[in-house]
Amino acid sequence: MLDKLFFARIIQALGGQVMDLRDYFEKVKGHGVLATADAEGKVDVAIYGKPHFMDDGSIAFIMSDRLTHANLQSNNHAAYLFKEKGNGYKGVRLFLSKLREEQDSDLLYAIRSKRYASEKEEGKTRFLVFFNVDKVLPLIGAGEETAEED
Repeated sequence: MLDKLFFARIIQALGGQVMDLRDYFEKVKGHGVLATADAEGKVDVAIYGKPHFMDDGSIAFIMSDRLTHANLQSNNHAAYLFKEKGNGYKGVRLFLSKLREEQDSDLLYAIRSKRYASEKEEGKTRFLVFFNVDKVLPLIGAGEETAEED
């Protein structure tokens, strides 16, 4: 369950707008980047679409069997940066912890069919990777938190 302080940080990260993350990502256009690291700390960044919001409060991304997914097998932490379309630097940063994943599941293809053809691509394994949102910060700045609190 998300607490009041968590929602206060979301509101601050969204520039004072009262909007939950699901609404934000449904309404705002922009570009996202997902960052992961392996067990030794080698970092990878990749362009990703907007997160998918699950009924249990988690978010999910559809992934191919590539470096981002491989990193999450040994290090369950990730960060997602979303920059809003347009001039300036508006957006949010989501700090994430991996919860679980599904391979080529019905849910994955149901979600995928909303944006793309729903058929499974022959020879291409896909994963639906679920995350808890641990922290939300604005794209620029630390929000109300200081460096000592991080």
